[in-house]
Amino acid sequence: MDVLADTASSASAPRWRSYVLEARCEFLRLLREPMYVLPTLLFPALFYVLFAVLLGGGRGPAAAQLLAGYGAFGVIGAGLFGFGVTTALDRAQGFLQLKRALPVPPGAWLLARMAMAMLFAAMVTLLLVALAATLAGVALPATRWALLLAVNVLGVLPFCALGMYLGTLVGGNAAPALINLLFLPMSFLSGLLLPLAVLPDILARLAPAWPAYHLGQVALKVVDGDAGGSLWLHLAVLGLVTLACFLLARRRLASAG
Repeated sequence: MDVLADTASSASAPRWRSYVLEARCEFLRLLREPMYVLPTLLFPALFYVLFAVLLGGGRGPAAAQLLAGYGAFGVIGAGLFGFGVTTALDRAQGFLQLKRALPVPPGAWLLARMAMAMLFAAMVTLLLVALAATLAGVALPATRWALLLAVNVLGVLPFCALGMYLGTLVGGNAAPALINLLFLPMSFLSGLLLPLAVLPDILARLAPAWPAYHLGQVALKVVDGDAGGSLWLHLAVLGLVTLACFLLARRRLASAG
């Protein structure tokens, strides 16, 4: 029995090591891309300082609501660009086909990329939390801070799936433009950058059609600033987007060889 146990553990060790090495390579790859790292980490923080601290006075419930909105904005960008651009580049360069030929566990690159998107989502959230607690005077119970972090870290996954699907539609050079065409209007029309009350009524009514709206509403529930919709409806929409985009992306990648 001991021999069998030792054999099983030695056989499983290389598999786990493959996942760890894959995640490490993805992390180093993203760190070496300043056009990804700097906008992902700094833009939400700069917007928050501008609108919540400098223009918003830095106090009151509005600062907490902007924290939720810009947090969602930041993690959506981390998911879309982290998956979309890299998937498009890897397709164009034949890297995904090479991965299939290598002796690595199936899906290791996908799990590693998901882990890195969640890591960057956590970094974005922690940076915003630090600014909110110090400069904007936002005071929340420890459980609320932790819940907001969990919402953002898990909330990046639907947009990882959406980004991966977008990355299967175009080449590496066109991917950033395509993602920006979706990311910025979707964030604006979902009420993440500005309250929906300032938008024309027809645009505000169409906000639930965007997946970003539902992530924003889940985050706003943590700070008691949402529009009062059903939490389960928001989660169901995000889950459906994740599943649908992942299946569509998988189909396109499989058909491409």
